[in-house]
Amino acid sequence: MLMRTDPFRELDRLAQQLMGPGTWSRPSAMPMDAYREGDEYVVAFDLPGVSAEAIDIDVERNMLTVKAERRPVAKGDDVQMELSERPLGVFSRQIVLADTLDTEHIKADYDAGVLTLRIPIAERAKPRKISIGAGSGHKEISG
Repeated sequence: MLMRTDPFRELDRLAQQLMGPGTWSRPSAMPMDAYREGDEYVVAFDLPGVSAEAIDIDVERNMLTVKAERRPVAKGDDVQMELSERPLGVFSRQIVLADTLDTEHIKADYDAGVLTLRIPIAERAKPRKISIGAGSGHKEISG
């Protein structure tokens, strides 16, 4: 149901480490999990330290785009940074959604640094029974 559009993710991650934080014109990738749960697909993105207001979710046709920005924590004049390993900047991920998903009814929740999107499977994609009329009797076929 989901098609991966980022085949060089490991190369991107290495390049991000070498070139610094992501920008709006060159965002960094964000880790994600995708799985089916009942009649919906669930996609979870790790965005620790990002406020909900800094997350942007767009769907155009069947292209889902998630962008987020993690900014530095405001520090006083008397603070001297000793170590900074947490990545800052812009993060983005694009996923091509299958036509069998209902992009009109996506639900988004953000809790404990994890953005979870729930995408229902379209009614037309669910299995259904079809009646067949043959003479005087009807038979049902599962499909």
